[in-house]
Amino acid sequence: MHCVRPVLCLLGALAACGAVGFLGCCVYFDRKRRGDPAFRRRLRDNSRAQLRKAEGRGAQLWDPAKNEKLQELLQEVQTGELWLSRGEHRLGVEHLSNALVVCGQPQELLKVFQHTLPPKVFEMIVH
Repeated sequence: MHCVRPVLCLLGALAACGAVGFLGCCVYFDRKRRGDPAFRRRLRDNSRAQLRKAEGRGAQLWDPAKNEKLQELLQEVQTGELWLSRGEHRLGVEHLSNALVVCGQPQELLKVFQHTLPPKVFEMIVH
């Protein structure tokens, strides 16, 4: 095959040879690194350390006291919704107010109540 522009053909061939050489070096050094016993030991130690760290975070995430408060919050909200659905606004507002007392972020819960409850019931909660 005859190239019209010999300079471009030469540059293309050099680029291809450079890419093949670079990939060859990458493969060579990767195999050398993976075969090193110290690399395998460091890899094993790092994975064990990450596993221990993940276990520690899991223990911190599950706090029984927080879980009990969350259960109490959900129970109060469900009971309040039940009374509201039966037309007992006073009892429903009482339970939703208890949920606000138990909640760690009452302002956020109030925003949810404002968007989900009828205006009359929301005003009763605020008062």
